[in-house]
Amino acid sequence: MQQIKPVFLSAALGVAAIAPVAFVAAISDGVRAAAQTPVVAVGPQYDTAHVYVAPEDVDRFAQSFLATFGGRSTKQVVATVTPTPSSTTAQLLQTPAGTVSLFGFKTPIPYPFGTERNGYLVTDMDVAIKAARQAGADVLVSTFPDAIGRDAVIQWPGGVNMQLYWHTTKPAYAALRTVPENRVYVSPDRAAAFIRGFLAFSHGKVVSDDAHAPGLEIGRPAVSYRRIKIESIFGKMTVFVTDGHLPYPYGRETTGYEVADVQTTLSNATAAGATLIIEPYISDGRASAFVQFPGGYVAEIHAASSAQHASGPGGGR
Repeated sequence: MQQIKPVFLSAALGVAAIAPVAFVAAISDGVRAAAQTPVVAVGPQYDTAHVYVAPEDVDRFAQSFLATFGGRSTKQVVATVTPTPSSTTAQLLQTPAGTVSLFGFKTPIPYPFGTERNGYLVTDMDVAIKAARQAGADVLVSTFPDAIGRDAVIQWPGGVNMQLYWHTTKPAYAALRTVPENRVYVSPDRAAAFIRGFLAFSHGKVVSDDAHAPGLEIGRPAVSYRRIKIESIFGKMTVFVTDGHLPYPYGRETTGYEVADVQTTLSNATAAGATLIIEPYISDGRASAFVQFPGGYVAEIHAASSAQHASGPGGGR
């Protein structure tokens, strides 16, 4: 495995000397602000990755994703899931490693739908919107009704879009075997504001903050970057603070899926039509790889590195 040099991401990270102070302040500010906001999260099994594919790719994607991770699909319906006229197929893919909301729009997709990474179920939509605003989020799409509840789209500092949703009839999904991670890429300019706001909203905690994480994790083995991990009732999140000089596909993946064995999962994925685009590598105590499913969805897959076999990093510089 190539040796990693512990250096900062050049002048683009800029404030290397004061960045630790800024992040410590953001974390403590977020924790204090959480005490002033209500808990609106329900559970990680209700965090759904939003996947948009062409209508002709919907079935291929669903079959490939379920063959990779197991699980089942809800019945596919045709619905309007936006506040303005549109039509899409919609279904949930529920797997032990995470849930996907799958859309195959038959009409042009109204803005800003398609830019939101995921959907979080909340206990009360009005309370959640107020709490998000209080924590520093913008409301891109104000609350609107759908066939089974209410929805809104919010944006956090750094341009991180998420959908909040609430169901008229409380759903009951099985607990996940492993909790997926939201993978969020932000700039050094907005990272502290994002961390502060999301901690306040989610009532989460920072479980690790590595200012010199190995750059092979973002396709650049010769540098280091800042990696922050957050856990909350919503689930897991990894924040990648970078200068944006990212080789493909880093930054395109919005979710990382934890499995028992990476090689077995990759074999299932490729047999079901997915393409391996980053070979397995080991870093941060886990083996990781990237795949692209039919329709274009890119996902990171990882497992604890013990008993895993991996090659070196899959490219980049």
